[in-house]
Amino acid sequence: MQIQALLLAAGAGRRFGADKLAARLPDGTPVGVAAARNLLAAGREVLAVVRAAEDGIGPLLAALGVRVVGCAEAELGMGHSLACGVRASPEADGWLVALADMPRVQPASIAAVAAALAGGAALAAPVLAGRRGHPVGFAGCWREQLLALRGDTGARALLAEHPGRIVGVPVDDPGVLRDVDVPADLDAWA
Repeated sequence: MQIQALLLAAGAGRRFGADKLAARLPDGTPVGVAAARNLLAAGREVLAVVRAAEDGIGPLLAALGVRVVGCAEAELGMGHSLACGVRASPEADGWLVALADMPRVQPASIAAVAAALAGGAALAAPVLAGRRGHPVGFAGCWREQLLALRGDTGARALLAEHPGRIVGVPVDDPGVLRDVDVPADLDAWA
């Protein structure tokens, strides 16, 4: 089963006030680069969806060996970016959808969600203390629904419509719940 890791990295970062994916973690690593490295460390081939492949975080991700795809409709919302990533990976049997503003998801958590998909789950997500986190896995049966996504809610509605099909993967990883929204979030990792 070919599970494609999609790194959604096309958000505007309005709440952050700047390009949050290029912002540096305490160790100096850009937020988006850290998220990509974790996917790569989990043994995944990574396709990153960005606003423009030649700008922002795109070149940094390409230097890691990540396939970078620009999404002309990224400003219309995460649904457009996710659909763009699925469209750019027609050979995939499933997708592991990760957010580039979540730089502390452990590779073991990523691998566990991918294993649930490979084991036959239609939908899979890490769960910590009863809360569902990221990345979220989608089997190939959702291809058409993912391609039809629009707006800024991503695949939230699809998950809400099929809660009984989501396999929760227990993890001991706070990174599956923590994203970077404002500059103070970077200080939390110091």
